[in-house]
Amino acid sequence: MQILELGSVSLSLDENIATITLNRPEARNALNTALCQDLHAAIREVGARQDVHVVLIRANGPVFCAGADLKERKEMNEDQIRARRIKAFAVYAAIEELPMPVVAVVEGPAVGSGCEIAGACDFIIASQAASFRYPEARWGTVGATQRLPRIVGRRIAKELMFTGREVSAWEAVEIGLVNQVRPNEEFPDFVMELARSIAAAPGAAMRSAKRTIDRGVDDTRFGALAHEILAIEENLNQGTWRAGMTSFS
Repeated sequence: MQILELGSVSLSLDENIATITLNRPEARNALNTALCQDLHAAIREVGARQDVHVVLIRANGPVFCAGADLKERKEMNEDQIRARRIKAFAVYAAIEELPMPVVAVVEGPAVGSGCEIAGACDFIIASQAASFRYPEARWGTVGATQRLPRIVGRRIAKELMFTGREVSAWEAVEIGLVNQVRPNEEFPDFVMELARSIAAAPGAAMRSAKRTIDRGVDDTRFGALAHEILAIEENLNQGTWRAGMTSFS
């Protein structure tokens, strides 16, 4: 296993699995400028690697991410806040643009920016200890208004934003925010089994499936079909499909 320490983020590379860990437990992994920069650096590192088949994004400590670092923000003027928020938006977009599957592993509270980090992943898995909260509007600011309604729908997104209430891991599954929940004691084994299962699949096919889904849902029905046809043609030209079929047989 290879481990890289990138300031407030650690990156481990184990065979075809990359794990990016938010590492500010003393600040409940609150998102400040340094964490934005370090997380972006880790994302660039794994994005450039063909040997990474799946990425896990998780956190050190009992809190996944407590949201924006309000202590830092209190010392900022308006222009500095704008610059910091642009850095955060760039990180969320970079997570979404990673070519391989990206899974958020949430084992504690995710608040505000923490929900944005998790929501930018392809899907979320959670332990029973996880919870989710979108308090931006209640705090007198604006944020998390775009990913959430695309995941859970407009009406549920509005209710969560307007009330700022905490959503348990089990309710998060019911509303479609989280894909699967496991008891705390089962969660570590479940995470690794899931990661190994995805990592064992053909990397090129997984990247193609992700790209085709993401492009297709934002296109018309006929445009979406064209994306899949192009992906099929690329797959056939690569020739890797034959090895996959042989292995399956």
